[in-house]
Order: sequence, then structure tokens, then C-alpha cells
Amino acid sequence: MSAVKDRGEKNREKNREKRMSLGEHLIELRKRLFISAIAIVVGGIVGWILTDLFVWEAIQDPVQRVAEARGDDTGIIFQTISSAFDLRLQIALTLGIVISSPVWLYQIFAFLVPGLNTKERKFTFAFFATAIPLFFAGCAAGWFVLPNIVKLMTGFVPEGGASLLTAKEYIDFVLKLVVAIGVAFVVPVFVVLLNFAGVLSAAAIIKSWRVAILVIVLFTALATPSADVISMFMLAIPMIALYFAAWGIAHVHDKRVERRNRLEFGAAV
Repeated sequence: MSAVKDRGEKNREKNREKRMSLGEHLIELRKRLFISAIAIVVGGIVGWILTDLFVWEAIQDPVQRVAEARGDDTGIIFQTISSAFDLRLQIALTLGIVISSPVWLYQIFAFLVPGLNTKERKFTFAFFATAIPLFFAGCAAGWFVLPNIVKLMTGFVPEGGASLLTAKEYIDFVLKLVVAIGVAFVVPVFVVLLNFAGVLSAAAIIKSWRVAILVIVLFTALATPSADVISMFMLAIPMIALYFAAWGIAHVHDKRVERRNRLEFGAAV
């Protein structure tokens, strides 16, 4: 009777963990993308309102500080009649991505959850809860180094000259810097998730540490001006630390899985 009960529980476990077909995966992906898009649009509406309240003032603040320090006409210029509207829309959309990050991050994790078994799914909330503060921390890190970048790059303007920054190029740089660093900070969480799903082992993660550090340094070098080495390392160091933290968690998880499999094999024998 006990053996029958155990087999029944195992069958129910397999049914809960059965793989979805390709068509079901595509339907699931479409649903997740639709929910994420709606969340970004709603966040964009909020972002449109916030732009007038304080966001635009915060974006141009580093430039104003440089102008005050230099005592010149350094500022941001709009080249076309529609550029102010276009850029406000771009700022609102980027803010929508940041504001709605808890929603679309959850959708990503929810889409990947079927790859985990029942025991490992309980860790999904931990992944999700870790990803959100890391994303915001990454955005904050990008924002933190922005004044230093603006000060450094405008410092090359000769005495008596003024740096007139094109609004489109400046806004593009600011927004891409903030969002790109935010996403980069979340990548280690997905590395751990892939490890828990059995796709990536801790050994494979640490084996590629040289490549990972090179990619991180190249990424931060592209995200910051080539002359600003300080900002590059200010961003690279926490990203490298997160990479090794992801390996540490994956290593502990692999050891637990190995120990559990050994015990199950011993019990079966």
C-alpha cells in the first residue's frame, strides 16, 4: 500500500512538472509580453507627469552645476521644434520601464518558473525579491556616476569656450546609462536562476570568470566615456562582485543537489 502511495505521489509530481509544448510556450510568452507592455505604458503615463515635476530638472542639474562652476554658457540646446516633445516622450517611456520593473521582472521569472521543479520554485520569490532592488541599485549607480562624467567631459572645453550639449544626444546618453547599468546588475540573478533550473552549473560559471570580467569591463567602458576611467571602475567593481556572489550561491546549490542525489541513490540501493 505504501509503495502504491509513493508511486502515486511521484506521478502527481511529474504531472505538475511536465514540460509545455512549443505552442504553449509561445502563448505563455505572448501573455507575459502583453502584461509587461501594459505595465510599461502605465508607468510611462506616470513618467510623463513626473518629468514636469522633478525629473527634467534632475537630468539637467549636472550641466547647470558645470555652467555655474565655469561661469560660462554651458547648457542643453534643442535643435528642432519637435525635439522637446520627442525627448519628453522618450524620458517618460524610460521612466515607465524603470517604474514598471517589478511587473516585467516578475513576468520574466514567471515565464522561466516551469523550468524549475516543485522544490526549487519556492526560491522564485527570493529571485524576484532580489532582482528588483538590484535593478534599482544599478539605475542608482548609473545616476550616481553621471555628474562625474558630465564634469569630466565638459572639462576638456578650452578656457573661454562654452559647451552646448545637444538635447537628444545628452538625453540618450543619460537614459541608456541608467537603464543599461540597471539591467546589468540583474544579470547575476538570472545566472543563479539558470543554475537552479539545471541549465548552468557552478563549475561552468567559475570556469568563465576571466571572460566574464572582460565582458563587464568592456560593457562599463562602452557605457561610460573612454576618458572617464574612474566611473568605469566604479561601475565594474560591484558588477564583478555580483558575478562572484552568483557563483557562490550556485556552488552551494550544486553541493546540496549532489548531496541529495547521493542520499536518494543510497536509499534506493
